[in-house]
Amino acid sequence: MLEDKRAFLIHLRRHWLTVSFLLGFLTDLILLNRIDDVVDNLILLAYAILATASFLLFYVGVAERGPRFLSIFLKKFAPILMQYAFGGLLSGMLIFYGRSGDWVASAPFFLLILAVIAGNELISKRSDRLIYQLTLYFVGMFSYIVLVVPVVTGKMGDGMFVLSGLIALMIVTFVIQTLYRIIPNFMTFHTRRVIITVGVIFVGFNIFYFSNVIPPIPLSLTELDVVQSVGKMGDGNYRVAFEVQPWYRKLPFVKPVIHPTGSSIACFARVYAPTKLQTNIFHRWEYQDEAGRWQERFRLGYEITGANEGGYRGYTQLSSFFAGKWRCSVETKRGQVLGRKTVYIDAKEKVGEVKVRIE
Repeated sequence: MLEDKRAFLIHLRRHWLTVSFLLGFLTDLILLNRIDDVVDNLILLAYAILATASFLLFYVGVAERGPRFLSIFLKKFAPILMQYAFGGLLSGMLIFYGRSGDWVASAPFFLLILAVIAGNELISKRSDRLIYQLTLYFVGMFSYIVLVVPVVTGKMGDGMFVLSGLIALMIVTFVIQTLYRIIPNFMTFHTRRVIITVGVIFVGFNIFYFSNVIPPIPLSLTELDVVQSVGKMGDGNYRVAFEVQPWYRKLPFVKPVIHPTGSSIACFARVYAPTKLQTNIFHRWEYQDEAGRWQERFRLGYEITGANEGGYRGYTQLSSFFAGKWRCSVETKRGQVLGRKTVYIDAKEKVGEVKVRIE
């Protein structure tokens, strides 16, 4: 029994960086809730500050820029804090970015973050480790700044993204310049790798954004449904009539079937936005042609604000439809997808049970 415990502790010690990384993930899952919440913002800011400080202090210890006891302490404990901060920052980004966009449309961006995280166990060489840590830091900071700037300014769009990118670049440039003072010989020897790393990340984020791969942070889609009809009531609420789907049509990858009861069907969405934010949201209706390609029928937008805690409600109606596969996408003005709902319209069979809910 004692030998098993020792073996477990030895195994844990070999992977303590990953363990501390995962603890950051666990903290976020417990604590993070709303992007415009003061506590959530303080937690993310604390991760950013801790990541910066521990990253620099670790190399202060490696370069022995101080008393021997301090160098030993920093080399031993700074990596734990650094990995915890990296884990918390990146998992926070995955949580909020995951809520903000369609997982399929944003898959390349999520895979990038997951690939950066996976490298934690694979890189051991010191020079490679520094470049990897710099990659982790820049990806985390870039994602964080892109997330927080729209919350603070109440604006989103191309200008805000470019501003966020420049702020993130300034921060990482400061960190790199500080590293040149701490470990000048090492940094001079690896200048080319540092420049390429920063450049690739910066250009990559911009490519992802302008190709609509990065989710539309800080918006999040809290509800999306294609229903029989939607009508606004006198008290400001919405009357949503929907067809009850069989249990098997609620399974993943199984599309609901809509049997219209009138001349139109509706797409109802609820989009959450931070309190200060005002922007436009669009519904894009598309049908699948005989070749399996999606063809746009129409795109209609409306303005939302962050005043509604449960999310801003809106709907569009499709009146000229035919049998087949249709989908309603909720997206930003520039085409970033918050979510999609795909259904099959069948006008021949009799409609099933229809219920009404008040939203």
